[in-house]
Amino acid sequence: MDDSEIKVAILGLGTVGSGVAKILLKNSYNISQKVNNTVKLVKVLDKDLTRERELNLPADVMTDNPDDVLLDPEIDIIVETIGGINPTKEFVIKALKAKKHVVTANKEMVAKYGNELFKLADKNEVDFYFEASVGGGIPIIRSLKESLTANQIQEVMGIVNGTTNYILTKMIQEGVKFDNVLAEAQQKGYAEPDPTSDIEGYDSAYKLSILSAIAFGSSVNIDDIHLEGISDIRQEDITYAKELGYVIKLLAIGKEVDEEIEVRVHPTMIPDDHPLAAVNDAFNAIFVKGDAVGELMYYGQGAGSMPTGSAIVADLIDVIRNINYKTNNRISCSCYEDKDVKSMSDIISKYYIRLEVIDEPGVLSSVSGIFGDNNVSIESVIQKGKVDDTVPLVLVTHQVTEGDIQTALKEIKELDRVNEIGSLFRVED
Repeated sequence: MDDSEIKVAILGLGTVGSGVAKILLKNSYNISQKVNNTVKLVKVLDKDLTRERELNLPADVMTDNPDDVLLDPEIDIIVETIGGINPTKEFVIKALKAKKHVVTANKEMVAKYGNELFKLADKNEVDFYFEASVGGGIPIIRSLKESLTANQIQEVMGIVNGTTNYILTKMIQEGVKFDNVLAEAQQKGYAEPDPTSDIEGYDSAYKLSILSAIAFGSSVNIDDIHLEGISDIRQEDITYAKELGYVIKLLAIGKEVDEEIEVRVHPTMIPDDHPLAAVNDAFNAIFVKGDAVGELMYYGQGAGSMPTGSAIVADLIDVIRNINYKTNNRISCSCYEDKDVKSMSDIISKYYIRLEVIDEPGVLSSVSGIFGDNNVSIESVIQKGKVDDTVPLVLVTHQVTEGDIQTALKEIKELDRVNEIGSLFRVED
């Protein structure tokens, strides 16, 4: 073994940071053998040095002063596990300018500022790796950048948020109401005290931005991603979905169609025999379609201390190999084109629609007439019994543009015998 020592520091000792530290300590011998160096964890930043931790590290390793990490000339690689933008982005910039390699799991920072950070890393001839930013322990970034690089990627679609998938699994399998499952998820630590980023889809959008940029070779602005969360999903829609042979999942969907990129995050009905339909609880799965390789699916734990730590340490090992062999093998931005993002009104999909209507003759005819006038054809209809003088009218359309469906629904909403448009879900077959 080479006697040279690689010194590593961690910013943040929360769930993910603790996982990284545990792996580095537990597997230190194997890691050192694989890279032909001694790998030593020398500093860990934690804002509260007095709190109780599951992992006890020596006092001289712990610090609450960022400069003890960022300005230490002995430290070779910094692992960022704080998350968020402030002050994290400034810490990372300071580290890169100090010519330290950086490994991160921070999907928001990579999605919003990745290009800036990649350029800074290149300028300072250091690595900026981010495998753990999408899919936890699933090696999706490296697969898209390396193993599938010969392909023209046509589609990336997946369940990339474990919290929402856990909630929907409980709602589907046990009939539990959304609010009750959310409270349970918070108690188990699957959901944050403020669950907005998860349940409203922001977390999935950050990850889709990263995946789409790599898959389609063009930057995707977060603001260009159509976004809907899961908080409005009702049990009746889950029931009707089952009756129609579908399962509801929160999907991140990226497609390239006619040199335009289609990016959206929303609850989606998929056939109950689709591979993604069987992905339950807090697991993630990402479906990829390439022109040469065909269809692939990556499945595994998408979050958590050890799975995410596994991806981070794998990146760390790659960085050390780059250092040893003095290679310029940086995983940087592969955005070599500037493709337009397709307007949501132009996307084509099937739709599930639930209307609450007055139980009178001619309602279905009126609704069908408006749909027909707007180029919307109906594939199937379910009509159930009365609930407080109204009946649910459930329809599934054939393929139609979003613009046409929205125009039709505006007109249908004005009908006297339509009480409300209860729900709308896009259907991916």
